[in-house]
Amino acid sequence: MTDTLDPAALTDEPLREHIAAELLAARARTAALTDCVDEQDLTAQHSPLMSPLVWDLAHIGNQEELWLLRNVGGRDPMHPEIDPLYDAFEHPRAERPSLPLLPPAEARAYAHEVRGRVLDLLAASPLGGAPLLDGGFAFGMIAQHEQQHDETMLITHQLRQGPAALFAPPPPAHQELLPAEVLVPAGPFTMGTDTEPWALDNERPAHQVDLPAFWLDTTPVSNGAYQQFIADGGYQHQQLWSEAGWAHRQQAGLTAPLFWHQEGGQWLRRRFGTLEPVPAEEPVLHVSWYEAEAYARWAGRRLPTEAEWEKAARHDPATGRSRRYPWGDQPPTTARANLGQRHLQPAPVGSYPEGESPCGARQLMGDVWEWTASDFRPYPGFEPWPYKEYSQVFFGPEYKVLRGGCFAVAPVACRGTFRNWDYPIRRQIFAGFRTARDAEAR
Repeated sequence: MTDTLDPAALTDEPLREHIAAELLAARARTAALTDCVDEQDLTAQHSPLMSPLVWDLAHIGNQEELWLLRNVGGRDPMHPEIDPLYDAFEHPRAERPSLPLLPPAEARAYAHEVRGRVLDLLAASPLGGAPLLDGGFAFGMIAQHEQQHDETMLITHQLRQGPAALFAPPPPAHQELLPAEVLVPAGPFTMGTDTEPWALDNERPAHQVDLPAFWLDTTPVSNGAYQQFIADGGYQHQQLWSEAGWAHRQQAGLTAPLFWHQEGGQWLRRRFGTLEPVPAEEPVLHVSWYEAEAYARWAGRRLPTEAEWEKAARHDPATGRSRRYPWGDQPPTTARANLGQRHLQPAPVGSYPEGESPCGARQLMGDVWEWTASDFRPYPGFEPWPYKEYSQVFFGPEYKVLRGGCFAVAPVACRGTFRNWDYPIRRQIFAGFRTARDAEAR
């Protein structure tokens, strides 16, 4: 993974080098995700929940052209006729296979040409003097955008049928006796950011939040623990589910996490084209918010709020400040977090002691996205920027917040303030959870 440096600490030339490295790392990953399958796989829709891979490929180039070549560079559109095809708001994913999309060779050529022009623009453009250029924001936004679509394409790879096309070594095993939960003391902390140069609008502004004390799971909930929930009838007991959750469980026929099935009393899962036993020590993956909520109720606990999650991940009681990452302000490394598609699965619970937060919680960054109890809402003083469609149109009770990233997230798109959101029914994403309880509860 590339070092996720602080762009605010870099002068012009080092900042240009950092931006170029992030853009090139993202494009190398895009190529790896699209070069490993044939044209039929690229143009097929592997699930109505996802776009064909070839759509993502050209969309990446189109957004890069729109924001960098047109908005920053003032260039004329290269192919204005394709703009509507790759507007994510104009066509829902289920409709995209029927559009006259660029075929794979043309999509690759278009994205390649855009990137060449962008690197020329980067070499000549001032990195300041305008909001889009301060700290290289527009370039950082595009690097994050491509890596987010790389994560989306990795989800598509998990959904596709057929033999495995992607391979990566497993994460290192780590065994250590840890407390089941950690205490996060009461008091205020700074949530959000005003100083992270590449932070997106929904991460801003920084604001004070005062929370009562609470207990938080030291690690994400494991597959082994989730199997106990299943064995105890967790999917059959209506009292464990919210009204909406129970209705969805029945309608969707949920009986276990997505991609799991049972043979001869053993739980198996399909992971990127490979069938394997479910590893009990890994964090549970591919569960919806409703399933996470039901598990928490079964365990006599609850999901943490988004503010609780961020305080546990960022607040340093010794200094009173909020860190960039759970371990401090230094960039992610392979010893601190499972990020960047280095492995195609989460690490065992309790891994990455060097990534521990001040309260003692582990794996708050990387491994699995973590569902929180919170709806996706704007922070006090929120202002949409540079366009309202990134966040503002999604605010409301329809979406639940996920935090912390996962093994598929690149370091450039993962920090203590980063917010993700999705519908509470979603299971194809690389999401798990941990639980919490009030400090006075027993």
